[in-house]
Amino acid sequence: MLSIPDIILLSVALAMDCFTVSIVCGISCGRWMPRLMLRMSILFGVFQGLMPFIGWLGTSLFSEYLEAVDHWIAFDLLTFLGGRMICESIGEEKDEEHHSIPSALTTQLMLAVATSIDALAIGISFACTGYRTVSQLTMPLIVIALGSFLFSIFGNKLGIRFGIAIRRKLNPELFGGLVLIFIGIKVLLTHLLNL
Repeated sequence: MLSIPDIILLSVALAMDCFTVSIVCGISCGRWMPRLMLRMSILFGVFQGLMPFIGWLGTSLFSEYLEAVDHWIAFDLLTFLGGRMICESIGEEKDEEHHSIPSALTTQLMLAVATSIDALAIGISFACTGYRTVSQLTMPLIVIALGSFLFSIFGNKLGIRFGIAIRRKLNPELFGGLVLIFIGIKVLLTHLLNL
């Protein structure tokens, strides 16, 4: 089983995609929207904590099937969302108050799933490293979920803080779409090339 420092490092590593997407959302929004960003951060944390559990639970039954397609699911979701943001960025002129922040619950759920797909493999590795019961998994899953939640909040604030300067220099919707597509490609290539 993993030591506490290892679990914390794992939590930080898993939170990086959530952090990046949250920065993009903060840039796109340009202002603090507590309810919306809190919901997104909670969803990111919940899914980051839930996916390793699903991976661990499904190891004996479905691991080979999950491993075969998880990277394609993440790639498809992130590319779809990124493409939609890019299309919105080159569409009709929007008023200043409307920015392409993922405010719809379905969009936030898709982002939460897409950024947490890699955590399925972590759950499979938990099963291979001595985690035999749910009680043994509880602490690592809470640390992973909390890490993603906190990094998402911080990413939103960071994006908002520097968003004004960034908005003057580039189209945030276009930038955000490209970042999501880049993360999707990174996930896909990492799995296909076993990096």
